[in-house]
Amino acid sequence: MIRTDEHHSCNGTLKCHSDQKQQESNSLKNGYHRKETVQKNDKGDCFHQPRVRGEDSFEEAPMYVAVLTYMNYGIVILFGYFRDFLRAVGLEKCHQAQEREEQKSLLKDKMWDFVPLYQDFENFYKRNLYTRVRDNWNRPICSLPGPVFDIMERVSDDYNWTFRLTGRTVENVINMGSYNYLGFAENNVDLLKTVAEETRQYGVGVCSTRQELGNLSIHEKLERLVAEFLGVESAMAFGMGFATNSMNIPALVGKGCLILSDELNHTSLILGARLSGATIRVFKHNNMQSLEKMLKEAICSGQPRTHRTWKKILIMVEGIYSMEGSLVRLPEILELKKKYKAYLYLDEAHSIGAVGPIGRGVTEHFGVDPNEVDVLMGTFTKSFGAAGGYIAGKKELVDYLRSHSHSAVYATAMSPPVVEQIIRAIKCIMGVDGTTEGQRRVRQLAENTRYLRSRLKKMGFIIYGNQDSPVVPLLLYLPGKVGAFSRAMLKRKIGVVVVGFPATPITEARARFCVSAAHTREMLDKVLQSLDELGDYIKVKFSRHRSSYRPELYDETDFELDS
Repeated sequence: MIRTDEHHSCNGTLKCHSDQKQQESNSLKNGYHRKETVQKNDKGDCFHQPRVRGEDSFEEAPMYVAVLTYMNYGIVILFGYFRDFLRAVGLEKCHQAQEREEQKSLLKDKMWDFVPLYQDFENFYKRNLYTRVRDNWNRPICSLPGPVFDIMERVSDDYNWTFRLTGRTVENVINMGSYNYLGFAENNVDLLKTVAEETRQYGVGVCSTRQELGNLSIHEKLERLVAEFLGVESAMAFGMGFATNSMNIPALVGKGCLILSDELNHTSLILGARLSGATIRVFKHNNMQSLEKMLKEAICSGQPRTHRTWKKILIMVEGIYSMEGSLVRLPEILELKKKYKAYLYLDEAHSIGAVGPIGRGVTEHFGVDPNEVDVLMGTFTKSFGAAGGYIAGKKELVDYLRSHSHSAVYATAMSPPVVEQIIRAIKCIMGVDGTTEGQRRVRQLAENTRYLRSRLKKMGFIIYGNQDSPVVPLLLYLPGKVGAFSRAMLKRKIGVVVVGFPATPITEARARFCVSAAHTREMLDKVLQSLDELGDYIKVKFSRHRSSYRPELYDETDFELDS
């Protein structure tokens, strides 16, 4: 067990209020909007009001939907085995990667020590289920992915095994799938002038680690700005968001340490935890009783077999969960952290810039002191329209990672133009660039998010998550509706992301919308009108306003994990 420093919580942050009206409908493809003035008081300061926070919503679908979903998968699997039989007897060609026949015979006779290169069920799932709807993923985009983009049309002549381009382009497709929360993935010449200047000065690549010859003054400038933006002592930037988690967690914990991880944590967190060698235990999503029970057991029982005290106990959570759209219950987790003297690792990949009255993430959203969180992690790939990630917190923590993190010691330093893009985005949000554009975007994102969520609920769709989360999962359930939904939306010139098993539970396939400040009200209205029509046509309006049948998502009394 370890001791953590105590900090006093600051007052809840307040947000600027503006009565701005509906934006112009003729927004450019790069996501640039006209500038708008911000309402101020007599002293010239922004007028602040507390933000109202709502609970996460996980509504239950009718029982017949779950039954039909399992029946759908059963029918598809049966036909899959039949298709495999046809392939085995030579009546149908299999395009999937598989073991050679001589390898199969050697493996069968146990004359070869190698394990099979391809897993049977994974291959079966890909060729018989995923391939049938593969046209809904990896669509080639041939323009800037702003609020609208252009898609290269492609067709398949062999049932989605291969694709060919037709040479035509589907233009002005509304982008409802990118993480461009604040619209900084844009192509505005005036706003990107500083990025062009840094490119001319430093070039596009460093070709060295920061420990050797790749440490530029612009990197240090970025880290100071990130620390100031977050309100902490120090910060360190990394060139890849995924590696920020997977390569830094092993530097923080190791053998003899305990990691308590939310069951819906991102793969990068899971990989980092596994690479660390620490003991990992998983608690139910956002369930404080499940977490507290594990903390009590960890302190009372200690390490397995020896019952020694854990060297460190690290709680790992995310700010916004990208598949559920839910917000972490940060104040309650901080109480448990202090009570049981544990550390807290907060991944704000989707929440930094996207929530909070002035875009500083879930710490600001809940009005807590960011210094109470031991490790603040975030990425620049979403709200900032760039690439990379950061770790922030105490100066001692950051200095330790500079010499012990594999991502810091061995990885190439960030590209200078990317660094400048992040700097100009953060300055815009903070208002130090002399404009109010950044705060306008933060407010516009919050307005767009609540508008889309409220309208979808009124239409009768089941949507998951928090009312302040720009990640909006719309439940489709049946696997046959997933492909039909995505194709029908593209015909209406709306690009969406659909997700199914194994990325989600088998009965909870969904479409995931990502709201952006660059979306105009006209764009959202067109999306909502298309969803309303399509929801009636393919019958996916399942809402009955009931609680979820997944008790771990809402029932605090049910916190036992499956074996």
